[in-house]
Amino acid sequence: MTPKRKQKMFVILGLVSLTAIAVGLTLYALRSNINLFFSPVQIAQGNAPIERTIRAGGMVKEGSVSRDPDSLNVEFKVTDYVDDLDVYYSGILPDLFREGQGVVVVGQLQADGRLRADEVLARHDENYMPPEVAQALEEAGYKPADFQAKAAEVGKRLEAKGVPQASDY
Repeated sequence: MTPKRKQKMFVILGLVSLTAIAVGLTLYALRSNINLFFSPVQIAQGNAPIERTIRAGGMVKEGSVSRDPDSLNVEFKVTDYVDDLDVYYSGILPDLFREGQGVVVVGQLQADGRLRADEVLARHDENYMPPEVAQALEEAGYKPADFQAKAAEVGKRLEAKGVPQASDY
């Protein structure tokens, strides 16, 4: 091997090594920032990691919201009308948060099966189902259209009780 070829080989090996190190460091840094989405069905099946930040979504189950009058603590259930997920949150909820509405919660699944939410995102339409939830239901063998009809039924029941809906605003 000539000295010129040897020098080129070292330069190429150096560039490949630096690229591998850069890719490895980037993946390591992003590892903790990736929030995977899970539906209540997937969480009930044990597919979600415990004590790692995840996103979960569905509808706020009718009659499940429980507020602590002395603090900002709130407990509620998120459902996809197959399984329920207990969520507890401490903070101010979005204005559009109410029973029968679609939500996505970001937090950590605890060993007891409850999700400790750090963030609650509410949607404005009771017929809304997050795309991730719809896809997860399809993969589990359920039809999202059935659940949207169920959500509309819950919305009508709440409206009959006099609970204001997003369409009233």
